Amino acid sequence: MQNHFTGLDGLVLLLYFLSTMGIGFYFYRKSRSTEGFTAASRSLPGWVCGLSIFATYLSSISFLALPGKSYASNWSPFVFSLSVPIATWIAATVFLPYYRKSGEISAYAHLERRFGVWARMYASFFYLLTQLARMGAVMYLMALPLSVLTGLDIKLIILITGISVTLYSFVGGIVAVIWADALQSVVLIVGAVTCSLIMFLNMPEGAGQTFSIASQYHKFSLGSFSASLTQETFWVILLYGIVINLQNFGIDQNYIQRYIASKTDRDARKSVWLGGLLYVPVSALFFLIGTQLFSYYHVHKTQMNDLRHIIAAQQIKEKGLTPETPDYTAALEQSALALREEDIGDKVFPHFIGINLPSGITGLVIAAIFAAGMSTVSTSLNSSATLMILDWYQRYLRPKASEKEMMLGLYSATILWGLLGTAAALLLIRVTSALDAWWTLSGIFGGGMLGLFLLGMISRSAGNSAAATGTLLGIGIICWMTFSSKLAIVPTSLQSRFHAFLIPVAGTLTILLIGLLMTLFQKKKEKLL
Repeated sequence: MQNHFTGLDGLVLLLYFLSTMGIGFYFYRKSRSTEGFTAASRSLPGWVCGLSIFATYLSSISFLALPGKSYASNWSPFVFSLSVPIATWIAATVFLPYYRKSGEISAYAHLERRFGVWARMYASFFYLLTQLARMGAVMYLMALPLSVLTGLDIKLIILITGISVTLYSFVGGIVAVIWADALQSVVLIVGAVTCSLIMFLNMPEGAGQTFSIASQYHKFSLGSFSASLTQETFWVILLYGIVINLQNFGIDQNYIQRYIASKTDRDARKSVWLGGLLYVPVSALFFLIGTQLFSYYHVHKTQMNDLRHIIAAQQIKEKGLTPETPDYTAALEQSALALREEDIGDKVFPHFIGINLPSGITGLVIAAIFAAGMSTVSTSLNSSATLMILDWYQRYLRPKASEKEMMLGLYSATILWGLLGTAAALLLIRVTSALDAWWTLSGIFGGGMLGLFLLGMISRSAGNSAAATGTLLGIGIICWMTFSSKLAIVPTSLQSRFHAFLIPVAGTLTILLIGLLMTLFQKKKEKLL
């Protein structure tokens, strides 16, 4: 398998890197001002920004982890995608007009005007933590296929890709990021469709065999429809999806910068609808690929056995065992037999790519994975650098910073977050499912800040005290749901039994409802006086 990555594949991958870096350098002149680096001088067409939003959604998390999830279980995570149109409509009718009217590049300046500087700092801080978790998950899943294909140490690959994407973001700013996203989204879709077609063609009894095997094992199930709040049911994922997608379209700096970068209001609306609605069918394609992988390896048992031994060899290598170690073979066999479907999930697609795709096509698919990952990471780097300068550096340290100082700060912040994101990716190597890790971390770090935004928009009467009280209680709920079951000092009866996906839901609702109730109470109190 390690020899399957040919010179032609390497050439395809090199051409991809050169083209993306070329875009970065091409737009270098347009990103040498603060306005150009962070908002593309508010001049881009809606279709480009829409493809950029779509590409931001379709990270390497989508390309590898979504097939991994549907391979290991079923289509229940697709429920998350079904909530996207709801968030898209709300964003187009509520959030987008506000941001276009305000003209603020920082998504969180609104909170300072409504509730004070603490609200802006709270949302900005938790957003930066969310992006750190996201960059880590994406870069890990960028490095995974090359590690499987070439046998190189995944840590080395993470370091190389981290440096590359940081340089790309540093050079091009948001202008290059958005235009490269448009190109990368096309490469990604072509790569996914190619893999799906090849799997259909390689089923011994034709494409229909894929669906018959998948149906036999209930692989198309959307999960349990029970009312349980402790398991990953349909309703739990739907609630999680609505909150997270509202958070994405409504208060995520990545998306807000694309609203601002669009040259007209009409272009901005077009970008929201194009990016949101295109994600649904393409994410379904990735879940289909995972289902195809399950059926494919069900009939190609020799390949599955080889994959199990590859994963087992990596696991026992981490324990210090080598082929020269006594009883190595026995340990390898035992480890291979002990693997669960969840242990195989994130690694099954890279294995298929390395074994079954023709030379050149392998390079194209690897380029598609890098396209997805680089798109997301470069976007996160740019938005994080933007917030570091606007919300922290300019707000507190240098309110009257010159253009030169601002650009130096943007460049420095891009490098800093590139280093932090790379470090986060290295920490995720030992995680079984990168998608679960990303979903959980984003839910925790999101901090329920969507609730604070909604409170400010729904109630014009809500003041600082109502918002602060709701936020403190929301953070308390988030901490309880996150840590109570992990701390031995907390009695069992007081531990949270809610599923982790409900953490951002509970945080959002607590902040919103407490804020509204306090505002109502204060109004009644004022009337009595």
